[in-house]
Amino acid sequence: MAHGDGMQQVIGFILELDKLKGVTRKVKPLGLARYENSAEHSWQLAMLALSLSHHAPPGIDQDRVVRMLLVHDVGEIDTGDTLAFVEGGWKERKAAELAAVERIFGLLPAPQGPAFLALWKEFEQAETPEARYANAVDRAMPVLLNLSNEGQSWRENGISHARVVARIAPPIQAGCPALWEYLEGRLEEARQRGWFGA
Repeated sequence: MAHGDGMQQVIGFILELDKLKGVTRKVKPLGLARYENSAEHSWQLAMLALSLSHHAPPGIDQDRVVRMLLVHDVGEIDTGDTLAFVEGGWKERKAAELAAVERIFGLLPAPQGPAFLALWKEFEQAETPEARYANAVDRAMPVLLNLSNEGQSWRENGISHARVVARIAPPIQAGCPALWEYLEGRLEEARQRGWFGA
């Protein structure tokens, strides 16, 4: 790419991504009174995926996993965040997210924009080992925070133990069985301590 060729498109894209810092999620960072944002969530997922690499499926492409995790919530710039444990409305939500990522990645010149969109779609479809592992990490992080802050978002939003398990167990078992093995007993302990909202 020649100097300046596509530069303004890349800068425009990066400045659009800055809006992800303003998307508030439902879980609070440990020790802070505020809620986390989607940008810091994505960064933390990338670090968790790399840190758990010895539990990842054999032969997995960690670089691809990290790239997926960095793009997976970009659509929230337009749609906002939805609590992972809500029921219903997912088809409409995913259609809105697809329109959002097509707009946002469309700010980039080819082949970058289409490549990021392909990573987003791969994550959503969860059919490759990398996408299943990335989804497992994504499902686990809010749980890890809730287990460390006495179920803050579960209690605030009336989320039951059964609902958490139903939502996270299948994708975590599919993408990183060792991570589910770690979480299962801790979720039961949290249930016994009354850290769920229903």
